[in-house]
Amino acid sequence: MMEPIIKVDHLVKNFGKNEILKDISFEVNKGDVISIIGSSGSGKSTMLRCINMLEEKTAGEILFHGKSIDGLKRSEYRSKAVMVFQQFNLFENMTVLKNCVIGQREVLKRDKEEAKNKALHYLEKVGMLPYINAKPKQLSGGQKQRVAIARALAMDPEVILFDEPTSALDPEMVGEVLSVIRSLAGSGLTMLIVTHEMTFARDVSDRVIFMDGGVIVEDDTPDVIFGSPKMPRTREFLTRILSQ
Repeated sequence: MMEPIIKVDHLVKNFGKNEILKDISFEVNKGDVISIIGSSGSGKSTMLRCINMLEEKTAGEILFHGKSIDGLKRSEYRSKAVMVFQQFNLFENMTVLKNCVIGQREVLKRDKEEAKNKALHYLEKVGMLPYINAKPKQLSGGQKQRVAIARALAMDPEVILFDEPTSALDPEMVGEVLSVIRSLAGSGLTMLIVTHEMTFARDVSDRVIFMDGGVIVEDDTPDVIFGSPKMPRTREFLTRILSQ
């Protein structure tokens, strides 16, 4: 058996007396595309933030290639498990190209030419090559998110963590971002995607994790989750969401 890239083992996260994550365990293997669904407040984003070391876990272990992430250098680990945020997190004072170069230069210590070529390659891939000299404020939300995805790809990550990548977008821009993620899913990239887009989750995922109340209620193939979920809570959630 191949060792999982990421293993989450009995993860617990409390904010004060509030237990947000209660004993979460699952594994991410190379090439997995896993969508994480559930109501707002079910712990999905908090779990992703713990995996990315943006939140300190309360208990349990998160392993990257079998090693606890606690012992890893944060910036290096984050370049291997890159996060794409709902609010893009671009540097407003830098051009699109510079946004995609700076992390490679500072974290990976790539030389200027290599970093630039890598950035241009991925900006072309997400359809943002014509905008390399634009600043984020000149871009639409969908364009910003595509730049953020190119920036993540330029780091040559092993895993990309998407935290509701379309939730800050106008409805007509959701499609353009989802189509970029859809093409990445087909390219063998390992991805964890927190999303409210059920059709997308059903179409692109190898596995779907349904979370509710800080626990994983069900973790199975899209066919099972959307076609014949085993747990009543999963059924209730999907019936409610899909009837909206």
